[in-house]
Amino acid sequence: MSQFHSGMSAAGPSQGARAPSGGSAVHEVTSVGATFGKVAVLMGGVSAEREVSLMSGTGVLKALLSEGVDAHAFDPAERDLGDLKREGFDRCFIALHGRFGEDGTVQGALELLGIPYTGSGVMASAISMDKVMTKRIWRFEGLSTPAWQQVSSAEQTRAAFAQLGTPMIVKPAREGSSIGFTKVLTVDQCEAAYLAAAKHDDEVLCEQFIAGDEVTCPVLGNADAPLALPVIRIVAPDGNYDYQNKYFTDTTQYLVPAGLPAGEEEAIQAMVCEAYQVLGCRGWARADVMIDATTRKPYLLEINTSPGMTGHSLVPMSAGAAGISYEALCVRLLEHTALDARASA
Repeated sequence: MSQFHSGMSAAGPSQGARAPSGGSAVHEVTSVGATFGKVAVLMGGVSAEREVSLMSGTGVLKALLSEGVDAHAFDPAERDLGDLKREGFDRCFIALHGRFGEDGTVQGALELLGIPYTGSGVMASAISMDKVMTKRIWRFEGLSTPAWQQVSSAEQTRAAFAQLGTPMIVKPAREGSSIGFTKVLTVDQCEAAYLAAAKHDDEVLCEQFIAGDEVTCPVLGNADAPLALPVIRIVAPDGNYDYQNKYFTDTTQYLVPAGLPAGEEEAIQAMVCEAYQVLGCRGWARADVMIDATTRKPYLLEINTSPGMTGHSLVPMSAGAAGISYEALCVRLLEHTALDARASA
């Protein structure tokens, strides 16, 4: 089983307290760190994933400081993004999750400010944040993804249940971290599931449930030469990989090596690289996949273009299995900061 796939558990630092939105403590900048200039670690923000973002950003900040980078915490919920230009920041590490951080909005602002940033550009970020749009593109490109319907009422949710069958997944189309997620077993649960999702987004996705192995696969690099890291198989209590089991419990198992049948990991890595390419992603991302228990066919669920970097997060875990430390991963991502304008120039 290959560790990497190219071309087609070292968990992060412990979860820290809320990081300040101002500058970091005085520290020595090494010659390596100096090549990056003054770096803002964008964390917090105003999305429903603010708490997770603060944990991710705190870990990234600590890692960059340990490598001699002149890094500073910056919370867009508390400060004007224009301060990035006024205070002379040279690049940004985006540790924001969800809306106004992962959806192309912050990326667009940084484009206008002319400050290179980690991760995908405006269009790829916006598309990837919208699960419905992502699935449309993947389906058009011939990539497998579970059947779905977009709904705007409880009545439409019940109609989707009649078509997609039981169980059915109901979730916001533009949120992450399993926020507003419900696994529907009976038609009587449809209304509550719709309302739980609609509380977070007026676009609600109903999706066919695929029973089988749940895996995830990070990707690094540009779309023309993506590098897939080792696949992680996720075994959550009662198969419920929800917000609590993702970030705040130690009962979920993360298996890397994933222990999949021969050839499956390589096939998933290849599929994830293609999924990354057709969306135009760059820098890094993490794709979530379900493998049908009967047919062993993999199905793409979604892709995260600003993945978590907490002590429970999966990208640093996969990178660790490939011999890349948390600190080295953060530096590597910072090395690939870019702007759409420069990428197309």
